[in-house]
Amino acid sequence: AGYRNAYPDYPVPKLAGQNQGYIINAMNAYKTGDRKHPTMRGIAVSLSDQDINDISGFYAAQAGKSVDKLSREPSGDVA
Repeated sequence: AGYRNAYPDYPVPKLAGQNQGYIINAMNAYKTGDRKHPTMRGIAVSLSDQDINDISGFYAAQAGKSVDKLSREPSGDVA
């Protein structure tokens, strides 16, 4: 089951702990247009392969962390 975002009001997938390969494949499918979602395509086309790898690795590593904990503990890894 997905989470609900603030606006617009529709379900969104939980990415924390998702398999890295799945996220990479999904982002590349948005980038090529094989997966249809205008907002995600707009984001994905601006990402390099390294960006997609880094983003997918970050979300895959978040398994078991609560949403509250993720939003309150900034990482020192981000410049």
